[in-house]
Amino acid sequence: MPLIFLAACSDTGGQSPFGGQVFAPDAVDRSTDSVDGLVVGHRLMAAGEYELALKAYLRSAADRGTTVEVLSALGSANLRLGRLGQAERLLRQAVDQDPTHVPALNNLGVVLMETGQVAEASQIFRAAFAADSGQSDDIRANLTLALAKMEQSSYSAPENNDFALVRRGGGSYRIIATDG
Repeated sequence: MPLIFLAACSDTGGQSPFGGQVFAPDAVDRSTDSVDGLVVGHRLMAAGEYELALKAYLRSAADRGTTVEVLSALGSANLRLGRLGQAERLLRQAVDQDPTHVPALNNLGVVLMETGQVAEASQIFRAAFAADSGQSDDIRANLTLALAKMEQSSYSAPENNDFALVRRGGGSYRIIATDG
């Protein structure tokens, strides 16, 4: 029969490895500085852990309040999680607080593009580009894409199809093609 040894069961002579208490460790000292929730959230976002990043950003909001940085970070995490409505609301709040906050502007533009609001997205990207002084290649690329999509979705020249509107009685109409 094999022997199983459990080191934790050894007699410590009444002493505890937890600061002299037999049953529980000492309380956590809350007076020391903890790691900033924004920093933790940014690291988690970089690692692709968006749900955990959102939780870290929420802890930061509890500590700092809803600053522009916190709102922008919360919006970015929601964007990555595909929660576009929540992301748009948070990013709009951030932009309302600081209309020159480049990350909030850029991410709001991305949300607007994703929801098909291309015209407003291009305006937001222009504001981000101006606030950034044209330094970011990503913002430039986003603005270029938004402008290209606006050109594609603009009305094209009408084709030479001839149609006639024919009244059918009772207030109803029908469109028919004509030769010509």
